[in-house]
Amino acid sequence: MVKERARILVVGGGYVGMYTALRLQRKLKRELSQGDAEITVVTPDPYMTYQPFLPEAAAGNISPRHVVVPLRRVLDQCHVIIGEATAIDHAKRTATLTTLATEEEGTGPQQLSYDELVLAPGSISRTLPIPGLADHGIGFKTVEEAIGLRNHVIEQMDIASSTRDPAIRDAALTFVFVGGGYAGVEALGELEDMARYAARYYRNIKPEDMKWILVEASDRILPEVGEEMGRYTVTQLRRRNIQVLLQTRLESCEGRIAVLSDGQRFPTRTVVWTAGVKPHPILAATDLPLNGRGRLKATAELTIEGTTHAWAAGDAAAVPDVSAGEPGKECAPNAQHALRQAKVLGDNIAHSLRGEPLETYAHKYAGSVASLGLHKGVAHVYGRKLKGYPAWFMHRVYHLSRVPTVNRKARVLAEWTLSGLFKREIVSLGSLEHPRAEFELAAGGKSSGKPSDDPKGST
Repeated sequence: MVKERARILVVGGGYVGMYTALRLQRKLKRELSQGDAEITVVTPDPYMTYQPFLPEAAAGNISPRHVVVPLRRVLDQCHVIIGEATAIDHAKRTATLTTLATEEEGTGPQQLSYDELVLAPGSISRTLPIPGLADHGIGFKTVEEAIGLRNHVIEQMDIASSTRDPAIRDAALTFVFVGGGYAGVEALGELEDMARYAARYYRNIKPEDMKWILVEASDRILPEVGEEMGRYTVTQLRRRNIQVLLQTRLESCEGRIAVLSDGQRFPTRTVVWTAGVKPHPILAATDLPLNGRGRLKATAELTIEGTTHAWAAGDAAAVPDVSAGEPGKECAPNAQHALRQAKVLGDNIAHSLRGEPLETYAHKYAGSVASLGLHKGVAHVYGRKLKGYPAWFMHRVYHLSRVPTVNRKARVLAEWTLSGLFKREIVSLGSLEHPRAEFELAAGGKSSGKPSDDPKGST
């Protein structure tokens, strides 16, 4: 039993936030039922997004609703607050929150007191001050962005098919992806595969009419799978007529023209930005210690250095990699570590509340898998290197085993089975982003979501 009543605040509903709260539900089952403990989860979304499935959702292989896990269903013993923590004063054990009702209430942000703090807000897209990026760039970190990008790509094919202006057609069929990490390569591979399939239903568009360009500032892509597999990936992408430009940067995308550091210029209506992430802004609004990169200084027990009753893991924390055997090395901010850290974090909070010794987080990196489209992939797992179909199959098996809840596993498996038996869906539903736009125009007003000449929310 816990020594005294504990109010546990979990900031973030991603991998670490959800799995830590889920672990605490199991470890503190008796205490929660008796009222000796309570768990509050503050998250901007009522679901956890399983990000490795975003490329497949964008390609139409998986329904968007099966890429997310509803938090209230999974965390039925927790109090889930849909909102954001804007500041944390750990010295006073208080967090400042804004919720969906804050603005309408007119009373300002609310203060929430806690006894134990878990900071797991994750990360946000790292952008650069590139002219035109804020106006024309598309991210690929959320399920909304993934589905929006799918709609956008199909819509560009519709524009190219219907226009009589060669310049508009060329820009519509040019797709530029910036960033050669997992998100960029997998999104490009899946969407190119999907667009190549969709082209068979357009009389005047052929796969070779489309230009797919991957821009990477370093000299390699997919560094997680090793140098050899990275070179293999470049070769495979180029065989699909995808331009892979290494040691190249995006200088500007103003006027719908992508200008690269090597002097090339591509008129394009699609610039997808996947060039890294940075710590969540909430970390800078706390009184907790940060390292030079803005991440929380964590210990191997997943506590925050120099403090008590504060815990962190995942993208927000610089966790020492004790299995590496190199002093000062930190765990990579990826899902593989986040899932395992959450388990240890939940156990350690329970240990701390009961006065028991804490566990040390130690996990040797197992390797990486990446999908490059249907039946195509690369993998480097436990020293073994796989290419093509075996790697793609391992990618699916691994992530199916990791996606939360039996419900989601069954639904994803069913959709994969059906997608293998029937044809892909190639419909753009761009109006989903602004569902009231058409009614507003019909009622005599103007669309608030997009310009008046774009009533369906076209991107």
